Amino acid sequence: MELEIEINLDDLPACTRCLGQPLLTACFPHSWLNTRGEQVTGVREAALCPQCHRGSPAADELQALFAVDEKVGLANAEAFAILIGAWIEEMGKSSRDSHRLESEWREWRQGDL
Repeated sequence: MELEIEINLDDLPACTRCLGQPLLTACFPHSWLNTRGEQVTGVREAALCPQCHRGSPAADELQALFAVDEKVGLANAEAFAILIGAWIEEMGKSSRDSHRLESEWREWRQGDL
């Protein structure tokens, strides 16, 4: 199965976590098992935020590319493809943080978020 991945580098919306400016967004196929154990397929969108994704090995390497080159072009396209692939794979394996979700839900309900 060939994966279709859409990368956006221009006119990016603010990060949904910190409202900072992401470096890029990526839309990619994503799947998970539902409560009945059936595979559900869909599309996931993720933003590479310099603040929110700090400390992730794949994100740090991809951010380092932008720190050195600032833009993607012919000279760094192969390196970008490898790094974006590693980051998307990492993002695809990540799952929601139930404790953080519950904490943010409580904060939102109290008007603190």
